[in-house]
Amino acid sequence: MAHFAKIGKGNKVEQVVVVANDVLKDENNIEQETKGVEFLQNLYKSKDIWKQTSYNTRSGNHKLGGTPFRKNLASVGYTYDFTRDAFIPPKPFNSWTLNENTCQWEAPVAYPDDGEFYSWNEANQTWDLAE
Repeated sequence: MAHFAKIGKGNKVEQVVVVANDVLKDENNIEQETKGVEFLQNLYKSKDIWKQTSYNTRSGNHKLGGTPFRKNLASVGYTYDFTRDAFIPPKPFNSWTLNENTCQWEAPVAYPDDGEFYSWNEANQTWDLAE
């Protein structure tokens, strides 16, 4: 199954839908994103902007070492960045910065690697041990 994100005002993801893979196939049986976009525009009788999204890479699952297609699987509230061709999650805290390679937000201090659970303290800009 293929997933598509509807892009609305401010390039925000408004909806994510699933489309059967067969809908994407062209006359040569090759999947094409444009086929999915056309299907959704006809289905909803609109000219909405749709972008395909996936947790997989272009060549397989990101857990096996690749970068996810369009950096991140889109969710409602994410932003689609046309320049980066990437879905970016909402910024969780003002102090966090965007990692240009992953399009994920990163804290100014690395998460502790000691097996414990922490929550971010924005006021102190520290990771506090979760109770």
